Amino acid sequence: MEFDQEKYLTLLAEKYPTIQSVCREIINLSAILNLPKGTEHFMSDLHGEYEAFYHILNNCSGVVREKVDMLFEEKLSDAEREQICTLIYYPREKLELIKKEVMNLREWYRETLTELIEIAKTLSSKYTRSKVRKAMPEEFAYIIDELLHVQRDEDDNQVIYHREILTTIIELDNADEFIVALADLIKRMAVDRLHIVGDIFDRGACADQILDLLMKYHSLDIEWGNHDILWMGAAAGSKACIANVVRNNLKYDNTEILENSYGISLRKLSLYAEKLYPGLEPMQAALKAITVMLFKLEGEVIARHPEYEMDDRRLLHRICWDKHTNRHTIELEGQTYELTETEFPTVDPEHAYQLSAEEEEIMDELCMAFVNSSRLNEHIRFLYKKGGMYKTFNGNLLYHGCIPLDNEGNFEGICIDGRMYKGRAYLEYADKTSRRAYLSGRKQSDLDFMWYLWCGRRSPLCGRNIKTFERSYIADPSVWHEDSDPYYKFYKTEKTCNMILREFGLYSSFSHIINGHTPVRTGKGEMPVRANGKLIVIDGGFCRSYHKTTGIAGYTLIYNSHGIRIKAHQPFESVYTALRDNKDIESKSELVETEKERLMVKHTDNGRKILEDIEGLKKLLDAYRDGTIEQGNL
Repeated sequence: MEFDQEKYLTLLAEKYPTIQSVCREIINLSAILNLPKGTEHFMSDLHGEYEAFYHILNNCSGVVREKVDMLFEEKLSDAEREQICTLIYYPREKLELIKKEVMNLREWYRETLTELIEIAKTLSSKYTRSKVRKAMPEEFAYIIDELLHVQRDEDDNQVIYHREILTTIIELDNADEFIVALADLIKRMAVDRLHIVGDIFDRGACADQILDLLMKYHSLDIEWGNHDILWMGAAAGSKACIANVVRNNLKYDNTEILENSYGISLRKLSLYAEKLYPGLEPMQAALKAITVMLFKLEGEVIARHPEYEMDDRRLLHRICWDKHTNRHTIELEGQTYELTETEFPTVDPEHAYQLSAEEEEIMDELCMAFVNSSRLNEHIRFLYKKGGMYKTFNGNLLYHGCIPLDNEGNFEGICIDGRMYKGRAYLEYADKTSRRAYLSGRKQSDLDFMWYLWCGRRSPLCGRNIKTFERSYIADPSVWHEDSDPYYKFYKTEKTCNMILREFGLYSSFSHIINGHTPVRTGKGEMPVRANGKLIVIDGGFCRSYHKTTGIAGYTLIYNSHGIRIKAHQPFESVYTALRDNKDIESKSELVETEKERLMVKHTDNGRKILEDIEGLKKLLDAYRDGTIEQGNL
């Protein structure tokens, strides 16, 4: 479609009807371009660890403590600085404790408010006054705006004005609410944009609470992980995804998120499983029952889609049944293995992948529960609204898993309906199909593809050959090994990373790939920064079960106007301990890249958009001045 400049300028003139209004906006936008770039934080693989994530969100990955130390290291003791940090993180809760301990509360309020204003002033200095004002709670916006912009004059009139405002706030018993407002503003100004690079769900118990937090966050994007897509597929009605979700939560003893948070009852499954396996605890029996149902459902999906090239994962029909001894075996790659499981009461060897009538009934009920859970669907709709398979932002490429490659390091993919999808086209196809599966039609082929994204051999979210059957039923760990996509060999090279970045339209030498999914084994000497700084893996193991593997408890990548650094976090004890002892998460910071010149808004994606807006405004200004367009409101 040909660009209609006259129509564009006419529409622009409705918003800026005079030469003066155009000039004012050009001056304003030009000034914004020369402000420092806002701070971005990147986190991944949260896996339901709500308290640790909540604390890191509150302490802004340690940035708040850094600013407090910078401002007050010589003025306040370590204990005093720790207390003011905890007050910023949890203002309401900490205030209740402080008010029981402080003798002269009025003086404490005055000192604390002054300190909080100083912190807010420092953090808000890189933003326009308008943006800071919009971030303030409406009831305190005018007062905070005044306090942040107090200037000393000859007679200290403004300083006196500042002091009187604080005195009045304290006298009116409004100091608590004002402290809460300032704490929220400080946290809001510390991080301009949050990126969650996948896997909010599973393992930890409180993914729903994490999503509740994220839904209130001021500016963020989410790159879907394999565990996220699994829940999205379940909410869309994929029975194979549903069976996986239920099995994962039984395995990790997290059934509360299903039953209490999302209202998905496992009662029918539990009663059925107890009847099948009377010698087991109810949840163990339920895990055993859903595992068999899972292999049946997955076998049907694979049979429907030969293009997935996963027929070797259909293993139920390959079991050699010994009905006399119940010592069943299976042959894998020329070797015979005895199964640890002896009871398969619902598997018909002649129709191994057919659900029994009771299994069918259970899956129908679970499907109905997932599809109709209002709270789950609220969260899933949020994931679709804020998320996607990948994102390019300020020169960086963000995705959770991998870009599938072949053994030579070239793009690999999947052939669907006669068309081969690789590289960027593959991720865009996956994004489009995932949206279609949930938002329109819920076709079986789209639902099946959601399952494939969860665990498919060439899935960009999975990146390995899943061995659930072997891990469930074979004792020999040699068959548990899950081959990874060649991506995980080649992504250590700068050449491969540059190839991937170019595929997504990023040609700058300052561009990076931000990757999650595979925990960095810090304890074994692995480093998050790879390929000569072109790729950064930020899965540091938020999940408690990974702490021994990684040696830490999560990473945050911080990208501000000075450069990029990564923070490694130690395990978080509890919010209670943080409140009682002012105990913060210990974090170690490591520089990844330092900018020679400070990055400004003009160097960002938003800056490029502003430059385009300025160009349009200049054309409108010329049109006003040469009479092509007549000014209004004169």
